[in-house]
Amino acid sequence: ALLFPTIQGGACPSSCSCESLAGSGGLHVDCSSRRLRALPALPRHTRSLDLRNNSLSRVPAGALDRLPGLERLDVAGNPWHCDCHVLYLKLWLQDSSAASLGSVRCASPAPVRMKPLAELTGNELGMCKRLLPVRCLEFFWRDLISMAGAIITLLLVAWALKFSKKLVCQLNLSRYGRRGRLLRRHPPKNH
Repeated sequence: ALLFPTIQGGACPSSCSCESLAGSGGLHVDCSSRRLRALPALPRHTRSLDLRNNSLSRVPAGALDRLPGLERLDVAGNPWHCDCHVLYLKLWLQDSSAASLGSVRCASPAPVRMKPLAELTGNELGMCKRLLPVRCLEFFWRDLISMAGAIITLLLVAWALKFSKKLVCQLNLSRYGRRGRLLRRHPPKNH
């Protein structure tokens, strides 16, 4: 903590210890065995995070995304509640720290107790009403409405072009008489 007393994006949490990692410019944050029930506010430059042997049951969706340089995460030994809310942690570990995923086990609910998180299937996670974050659903509806608007606009333009072509043809035909001669209602202006 002496090497990085104030760190951009936050200081070392009081419940953890931080040390500088040589050469990477990042931090190793050790929050193991601290009886944590929630994820503390972590420095943005965290590269390695040890959360073993705490009382964590879930990680809020998006919490690890705020740590763009996080390369190693150890979350074994926590009483993970394996329902829809653990899906974020499972997917993050699969993408970023697959080696750690094998050591994470579920503590509850009873049907998945002691089962490795890596082996959980969608059916075992329970009835997930909303697997997509709200923002994704908002983007979906916004995009769907935009596409519908674009299609309606194209149809109106096509109809207007067809109608205007008919109108031009009718105007051109009305300028000629029955015998095909050009009718002159007004004498041409001389300049």
